[in-house]
Amino acid sequence: MAKQPHLLVEPGDLTDIALLPGDPGRVDRIAGQCENVETVAENREYKLINAEYDGTPVTICSTGIGSPSAAIAVEELAAVGVETFIRVGTTGALQSGIEIGDMVVATGAAKDEGTTGRYESETVPAVPEYDVLSALVDGAEANDEDVHIGPVATDDAFYAETEEYVEAWESAGVLAVEMEAAAIFTLARRKGLSAGAICTVDGNLVEGTQKGETDDDELPEKAKNNVERAITISLDAATSL
Repeated sequence: MAKQPHLLVEPGDLTDIALLPGDPGRVDRIAGQCENVETVAENREYKLINAEYDGTPVTICSTGIGSPSAAIAVEELAAVGVETFIRVGTTGALQSGIEIGDMVVATGAAKDEGTTGRYESETVPAVPEYDVLSALVDGAEANDEDVHIGPVATDDAFYAETEEYVEAWESAGVLAVEMEAAAIFTLARRKGLSAGAICTVDGNLVEGTQKGETDDDELPEKAKNNVERAITISLDAATSL
């Protein structure tokens, strides 16, 4: 098999488990908690590293922003043998009382994006695999995190999340909105593979705190290292799977 056209990898290059941050810079942050770090490939929004965490081999692969690029990552990772996908991201809360720095583990993702519609009907649910979901919840609770467990929305249009959209999601009991989980869950399920997602809250849309609007000095203590804590939970989950 030739190298995958976007990730530039082939069978045997990667491990069975992949952690999927959106930001390529976060690949290095995850690798910073690991040992035996090796850069495998880097192209466009995709950066891939192999490493070990507590003796468990893991691959770390950025997906870029949104479901189209996340779907490409999952397609090509699956093609070279990756079997489990854990999204490690950030999210905007949609319920009052969910604080910046809290963790959200998704039990499903509303398909408010266009990518999954090219694969299947919107009535087919985008859900994580139970063992991955359980490992993420267990990891969060073991680290004494404030974890919220429930559905999220996956949306394509960051700057088109109007008050009407936010109110509809809030009324439906959706916990948070992000941009990749529905595609990752859908493709993994269709391929008979496993996926889950943990996201750290970086704003609350119903309380008026948008991503990037809060100065670091004004953040609650648990929000100042929230990404690092989510990384630890996802790595702990990977070792248990």
